[in-house]
Amino acid sequence: GLEVGTEGDPKEPEIFLAALSFAYFAKALSGSYMKSTITQLERRFDIPSYIIGIIDGSFEIGNLLVIAFVSYFGAKLHRPKIISVGCLLMSLGTFLIAMPHFIIGRYTFETFLKPALNTSSNISPLNLAVYGSSFPGCERESSLSMWIYIFMGNVLRGIGETPVQPLGISYIDDYTRAEDTALYIGCVQTISIIGPVFGYLLGSFCAKIYVDIGFVDMDTITISPSDARWVGAWWLGYLIAGVITLLSAVPFWFLPKALPLTSDRQETQCSPEQAQFLKHSLHVQTYSCLSEFLPTLKSLMGNPVYFVYLCVTIIQFNSLIGMVTYKPKYIEQHYGQSASKANFLMGVINIPAVALGIFLGGVIMKKLKFGIMGAAKFAFGTSLLGYFLSLCFFAMGCENAKVAGITVSYQGVDALSHHNKSLLSGCNMGCACSAKDWDPVCGENGITYVNPCLAGCTIASGSGKNTTFHHCRCVSEADPGSVAASNLTATLGHCPQRGGCDQIFPYFLALSVITSFIISLGGTPGYVLLIRCIKPELKSLALGFHTLATRTLAGIPAPIYFGAVIDTTCLRWGNKRCGGRGACRIYNTAAYRYSLGLLSPYSPQLALHPTRFFTRL
Repeated sequence: GLEVGTEGDPKEPEIFLAALSFAYFAKALSGSYMKSTITQLERRFDIPSYIIGIIDGSFEIGNLLVIAFVSYFGAKLHRPKIISVGCLLMSLGTFLIAMPHFIIGRYTFETFLKPALNTSSNISPLNLAVYGSSFPGCERESSLSMWIYIFMGNVLRGIGETPVQPLGISYIDDYTRAEDTALYIGCVQTISIIGPVFGYLLGSFCAKIYVDIGFVDMDTITISPSDARWVGAWWLGYLIAGVITLLSAVPFWFLPKALPLTSDRQETQCSPEQAQFLKHSLHVQTYSCLSEFLPTLKSLMGNPVYFVYLCVTIIQFNSLIGMVTYKPKYIEQHYGQSASKANFLMGVINIPAVALGIFLGGVIMKKLKFGIMGAAKFAFGTSLLGYFLSLCFFAMGCENAKVAGITVSYQGVDALSHHNKSLLSGCNMGCACSAKDWDPVCGENGITYVNPCLAGCTIASGSGKNTTFHHCRCVSEADPGSVAASNLTATLGHCPQRGGCDQIFPYFLALSVITSFIISLGGTPGYVLLIRCIKPELKSLALGFHTLATRTLAGIPAPIYFGAVIDTTCLRWGNKRCGGRGACRIYNTAAYRYSLGLLSPYSPQLALHPTRFFTRL
């Protein structure tokens, strides 16, 4: 039976509730912040998207390593202290993720110009920044992949998160009045949805700050937050999240192992004789449970409603996790927004719409008094409507950015190319340009060139972000009749996207919010369907197996194969400072949109029960 506390503050259940809510907030904040930094990590460590998927899935790996052990033995030990240790491990994992920033030194991005180029001067290949095996620190960097630290830190976060939910919820259920339990659990789940809002807002704030802020002269930085080479202060958010998670561990350490049972709980308390009998018969029960496990599991999987629900939610969780992981990146690449703005929109617009949908779904179910069939029809209807609405995303695409030699020819004709040879043209053939260096400039003709040399520019004036390039012969080649020979200039950075992309983006956001809200309406009825479609004695096994299946078959693989598909749409890869392929600089937006759309048929946000997604962040 349950241990009964002999002494205790009558407010201790509320204290535990507050502590658990804060722990949920901390883990949800750090989990969503991880997703907000994927493009920063790609660029900082020069890794492709599928590696980011492996890092993201490592949280689930850590969770699955210890979930059975914690669920079984945790209930027999001091649950608050185990939760405290879990929060401590999450904090250490979060700090470990930030550690590579303090090991690998300053961030060096590809650039055409030397810092000394701050007055009018001629441009030649000799002005290129030094890249290659002679770069200081190359030997050390090539021998160790720093992203391994992030992988291990996220595994540690997954291990630490494991006891928070099962032990925390069971502790509330054991030591609160039955009529209060649902309210307390609802409070915790609500906090778990608020956490991602602050996580994405923290990601937005840190993405605005340059990665080496305070250690470099910002006047020498020639890139802006919307540049494909920009890396924000990703490490700062992990330090903040780590401190918050560390603070959440403190109150649990001072809470008792058990609280006084309420009157309704005492009625179900075992007598000493019953407890002794149960102890002596434990080995018999264990053998019986083991022998009955496979037949019980077979019986559970033989339930057609449960089996169909399990298959559908695995598919939808693949869609959900993959799309939520890469949606900020999609907004950046497709609509030309900065990482800061993409994260801000996720935190301020999308997630509140999801939370509102979950809440109203529960209200609607209560008011209309849905049974099993009613809940199933409502969940299916909202999911189907969301699916049809999500098809509209295919029509909300932008054209590829016009980049000479990659998406258009130097004459301005659409022509996709993955080959460096196409970057050379008659207007830059005599310049001995390097086709590897990515430092885009925008010509007055609205076409972006990979670097000033490939634009045929011969003179540069100004300094930093205000550098202007003159006598750019390739600028006139695309439209020789409209550009005066004396005004062949180019400026640093990509050209703004045209073709109505800025006008489409607000409609994309509106449709995304509406779709998220509609599908999340079916979240609560869908979860109730899962609980009610099975026998009471199989409920724990059904929920546990469902969690195991979705984490194993969706939480781990989805970010990996989504990332691998995204990588196939890359048109231009960057270069590591020590040689080798770096992070992607520009994508084929049409291929990106269709690939992601086909992998995410159930909308960009939610499956049947989104609450469970937020609790796993």
